[in-house]
Amino acid sequence: MINRLMIAAAAVVLTTPLAVAGPVDSACMRSDRAAGSRQLCGCIQQVADMTLSRSDQRRAAKFFDDAERAQEVRMSKSDSDNAFWARYKNFATTAEAYCAN
Repeated sequence: MINRLMIAAAAVVLTTPLAVAGPVDSACMRSDRAAGSRQLCGCIQQVADMTLSRSDQRRAAKFFDDAERAQEVRMSKSDSDNAFWARYKNFATTAEAYCAN
């Protein structure tokens, strides 16, 4: 599983133009938490590209500006919110493992 993830990550890195920023990368660069780390934000965007749809990426990007929104989705009883939260948790766990220094 890890080998497949690494191969997929390498493929994304090699085929993704550096000038194209996704919604997660843009939100990350604007946030205080990342301190404008282009490398970290780019890595997080690469993981988002591997694990989230574009729609999910836009939704997850909003969490950078409004952490309370993430809490609301996490606590929601909605099936669609619960499905999104499962995908988001997978993204977050993968990003943490893949982008750790």
